[in-house]
Amino acid sequence: ARRRSGRAGNFIPTEPVGRWLRIIWNPVVAAWIALPIISTFRDSRLPPPLHRYPLPPPIIWIAIAVALLALIATFICWRKMGSSWRMGIDPNEKTRLILGGPYAYVRHPIYALSSLLMLMSMVVISSPLMLVIGFVHLFLLQWEARREEKYLTILHGDLYRTYIARTGRFVPRSLRPYKPQSGIEA
Repeated sequence: ARRRSGRAGNFIPTEPVGRWLRIIWNPVVAAWIALPIISTFRDSRLPPPLHRYPLPPPIIWIAIAVALLALIATFICWRKMGSSWRMGIDPNEKTRLILGGPYAYVRHPIYALSSLLMLMSMVVISSPLMLVIGFVHLFLLQWEARREEKYLTILHGDLYRTYIARTGRFVPRSLRPYKPQSGIEA
């Protein structure tokens, strides 16, 4: 984000609630990344909270394929956001509202895809610790999406309220894309 726009991606949010959320969320994401690596190389020697309870291989391979597709789709969403992409809320910065591409169907496609990635991780690495990590991550995604919607409603007003009424938060309400009134950039 910094290379494209000259501004940081807000990895450490400027507003207090966002900073507190990151104190929990960043270690959860780090554990989400580390646990599959650890379990791949040391599974037989891990203590019970880390030990995987494997599912049948076809289910694991389907979960891996879905996770890879979700990851590719996430990159597409990041690219569509362009210089408007941020992590969290920065009340001092006004970004353009993105309404085209995947955002014409759902308000938070990156969070939806992150949720799908986490669910697939919970299938592939089915350990008690991964389940805890997964539920915390999913809860935080829900919370952050709602916080962002409140902020974007204040920032963009009626345009965002109309967008909320016509698109789903994580799942499309319709297969028809949202099209803003003429003259508004999507």
